[in-house]
Amino acid sequence: MFEYRQVSVAVAVPAPDQPRTLGATGSAAGTLAELRQRVHRMQGGATSRRLPGLTPDLDLATGAAYATDSASLALALLAGPSSAGEWVGVVGAPDLGYEAAAGLGVDLERTIVVPHPGEHWLSVTAALVDVASVVLVHPAGPVAEHPAERLRARLRTKDAALVCWGEWPRCSARFAVRESAWTGLGRGHGHLSGRRLVVEVGRPGAPRQSFGLHLPGRGGVEPVAVASEARQRPQVAGAAW
Repeated sequence: MFEYRQVSVAVAVPAPDQPRTLGATGSAAGTLAELRQRVHRMQGGATSRRLPGLTPDLDLATGAAYATDSASLALALLAGPSSAGEWVGVVGAPDLGYEAAAGLGVDLERTIVVPHPGEHWLSVTAALVDVASVVLVHPAGPVAEHPAERLRARLRTKDAALVCWGEWPRCSARFAVRESAWTGLGRGHGHLSGRRLVVEVGRPGAPRQSFGLHLPGRGGVEPVAVASEARQRPQVAGAAW
């Protein structure tokens, strides 16, 4: 069992000019529906569902764990469900840029942050799965297969998804940045206006796929076309998941 004692939780509070909202719909009926869903999840009666991403390539599914090597990608994966009204959590990432997260679409009013969980990071993550639809975790060290499998079982029961900034055993998909370029700078003039990424996603038993993303400075995420020869790569035999 996971141990929940000595767990301290902080809530990310938005800037003063960002008003607090009442539920995902801004209405009492929406808040009541949300509370019913959360109680249903905590009782273990959840079923798998799709969590729409900022683009279709970033869609998540509850009951699954995902891994990425990029903080920007981790935030982009978190932003889709968050901007759709889901509660999200962040564990063990004290240096994560929350201003950038808000720019991508993360609703800080619905974000639970535990920046310094210490050796209890796995228990904290398991606790947040009870109330948040997506939890982003930056593990303090290597993750063993047995606790990872226990947490996967909890994700399935509680109707939640996990995004690991780092390595996660047998994840459902791994997102990796293969190319990255900043936009907006000319020869000795201009200013940074965004970042373009080529992302490779690998899933067990499937060819690796690539897609492009633009993270404009004004916020949000935009899909970008990539060369056809880069879209699909064969799966390496014996690759570890």
